[in-house]
Amino acid sequence: MTVAVTSYVLLAIALFCIGLFGVLTRRNALMFLMSVELMLNAANVNLIAFSSYHGNLTGQVFALFTMALAAAEVAVGLGIILVLYRNFRDVDVTVPSAMRW
Repeated sequence: MTVAVTSYVLLAIALFCIGLFGVLTRRNALMFLMSVELMLNAANVNLIAFSSYHGNLTGQVFALFTMALAAAEVAVGLGIILVLYRNFRDVDVTVPSAMRW
C-alpha cells in the first residue's frame, strides 16, 4: 500500500501554515522557535516524499542536513532566549526594542 505524494504535500502545507501562523502571531520566544521547527519539518516532509517518489536518496540526504541545521538553530536560539531572559526577565520578543551595547 503506497501513499500518494499529494498526501505528503498536503501534510507539509498544513505543517508549514501552522508554523507560519505561530511565527506571525506568537510573542513568546519559545513558541517562536517551535513554529520555526514546524516549518523546517514541513520542508523535510517534502524532501523525503519527493525523494522516495523519484527513487533516489538526494532528498533524504538534504533532510538530514536540514535536521542538523535545525539542531544548530535551536542551540543558538536557546542561547538568545537565555540572554533575553537574563536582561529583561521576560521571553517576550517584543520587549527589547533596540540592540544596545
